[in-house]
Amino acid sequence: MLEIHKNIVLDENQQPIAVLIPIAEFEKIEEIIEDYGLAKLMEESENKERLSKPEALKYYQSLKQHHVES
Repeated sequence: MLEIHKNIVLDENQQPIAVLIPIAEFEKIEEIIEDYGLAKLMEESENKERLSKPEALKYYQSLKQHHVES
């Protein structure tokens, strides 16, 4: 399980309003979510048109590139 080192930000009334985590841990969480989303998409499209492995890799890279540019 991914260990997350978090710092809780409190407001003037000592109520939690935000959480700070190291960027490396945030990036790992993003990667896990993207992988999960890709797996779900693949599962949902099981009966639909299939891509060859090279086509799938090219498509996945384009998605990652688009995410980086946004």
